[in-house]
Amino acid sequence: MHYKPPLFYFHPHLETIVPALFRKIRDFDYTLRERINTPDDDFLDIDMHQSDSKEVVILSHGLEGNSTRPYILGMARAFSKKGYDVMAWNYRGCSEEMNKRLRFYHSGATDDLGLIIDHALNKGYAKIHLVGFSLGGNLTLKYLGEQGEQFHRKIASAVVFSVPLDLHKSCLQISKRNNFMYAQRFLKNLKNKVKIKALLMPDSLNTDALKNIKTLIDFDDHYTAPLHGFENAIHYYQSCSSIYYLDNIQLPTLIVNAVNDPFLSEECYPKEQLKSHAYVTLETPDYGGHVGFTNINKNGLYWSEQRALDFVGSLKD
Repeated sequence: MHYKPPLFYFHPHLETIVPALFRKIRDFDYTLRERINTPDDDFLDIDMHQSDSKEVVILSHGLEGNSTRPYILGMARAFSKKGYDVMAWNYRGCSEEMNKRLRFYHSGATDDLGLIIDHALNKGYAKIHLVGFSLGGNLTLKYLGEQGEQFHRKIASAVVFSVPLDLHKSCLQISKRNNFMYAQRFLKNLKNKVKIKALLMPDSLNTDALKNIKTLIDFDDHYTAPLHGFENAIHYYQSCSSIYYLDNIQLPTLIVNAVNDPFLSEECYPKEQLKSHAYVTLETPDYGGHVGFTNINKNGLYWSEQRALDFVGSLKD
């Protein structure tokens, strides 16, 4: 399925920024918010759209995203209109209320995704489909690779977009001068979360290092890694990069990484590794930016939404 961007997208930054800032989803609302408790006395908030379907799509957002971002709402709307139930979950600290534990979320926190999947299983769905974006795509792939042949057979498919398969190299990529605005925006949000949590847990979280943090790698070195049990940023990246888990995936999975994605390093296009994979398909359209894939059409669907619908639909019995 070929993607061709609108003519006015003459630069990948436009493909990335315009849909993120200006797309509005006005004809879709979630029907329910559920809060589930975690085994470590924390919580995860899930926004749902229910229509008594036997199939559910679990949506996982990107770094510093949430269930209300346009790319999540657009995908939720697309699947709900086709009769699927939708569960769009918010990572720890990403809904309107700060989470209760010292830990936040990170690119490899598959324990939380596992809790969301278990929640869907307990609701009795016959089939579960996973859709992830960027960090959420990495999380999805890592989860499936960890499960290997032991995955629950009700998980029928996975579709992920704009995935930083190699976290270290992609972190270096986003830290380049031409991506300065993205990195600084992420850093500002992440630093603010540390400050908010430090007010709640002053004895457990020190903010002195924040003033010296200039890059995302610095942040991961000082906060993400130690808060989540990793030795340093490199150990975190090596442990959580989904590229090391792809070979073990045992169910139909589609990865879509645009060639002009400004966030992704060349390691995020492992064509040789996946060319003979029995379950994982890699598509690398020339255009799309990072979580872009805009379409200008009457039905309001973005190309990524139609691609996900087509892939999931092609697997029906």
